[in-house]
Amino acid sequence: MKTIESIDKIKEGLKKENYICDDSLAFTIYLALKMEKPLLLEGEPGVGKTEVAKVIASALGRKLIRLQCYEGLDATSAIYEWNYAKQLLKIKALDTSGAGGHLENVFTDEFLIPRPLLQAVRGEEKVVLLIDEVDRADEEFEAFLLEILSDFQVTIPEMGTVTAKHKPIVIITSNRVRELHDALKRRCLYHFIDYPTIEREREIILAKIPNIEAKLAKKISQIMATLREQEFYKRPGVAETLDWSEALTLLDKDEIDETTMDMTAGTLFKFKEDVKKFKDMSTTVLVHAETKIE
Repeated sequence: MKTIESIDKIKEGLKKENYICDDSLAFTIYLALKMEKPLLLEGEPGVGKTEVAKVIASALGRKLIRLQCYEGLDATSAIYEWNYAKQLLKIKALDTSGAGGHLENVFTDEFLIPRPLLQAVRGEEKVVLLIDEVDRADEEFEAFLLEILSDFQVTIPEMGTVTAKHKPIVIITSNRVRELHDALKRRCLYHFIDYPTIEREREIILAKIPNIEAKLAKKISQIMATLREQEFYKRPGVAETLDWSEALTLLDKDEIDETTMDMTAGTLFKFKEDVKKFKDMSTTVLVHAETKIE
């Protein structure tokens, strides 16, 4: 089937960028590209949501424009703002010359400072727009996104509406810090990225850490699966897996023991309580990991 072939091509394209993608995610990406709809990716921190946008941009040879969301983010920071200092200088120059300081002379491209959303819409080249961690922004900010997500356009009151010459590929990520509004979700295709299976995490490790031994990569993936079954303040994601794998290769370790786990705990956990719990259960984790089925 043509669809299956296309999905396989997506998986192959992402794999060339060292991103190991499962069938479910590849199919959702395929639909988002074909339907020209934004893709909303949710999941725990560190499972590779942001990386999806980066590898899609790289695989397609497109520029990546990233809007990093945070509490207090507003339209001025995300869409556009005016260069007020330059406008004032222009008005003063007009007054000095007797032109009267007409405001229409200072609301032009010369004084416009485009921010990520406007850059993605008005650019001449095809881009991938990453709206990262949208759940960290205030709920009111989502209203500013609806126009660009629905119609791929941005309205500047002083200049009018700017419609995209080339529809950007839009990737939105959320760590589920808060629930997103239905209005935003309706405009997107949705996919939840879960922690990888043991086998897929092993593939990810081998792809991202080229010098690592296959046996060690297998053991790491088994341990990570065991750890994620436990209650921690913050379970380690794939990003932490890769940090740990790199640390172990730098230590020239071909086997993992309790001492090694204690030494490298800071690559996996970032809270004192989690580090202590990890160290206390290191022996149990090692034994349990041995029973994991590939």
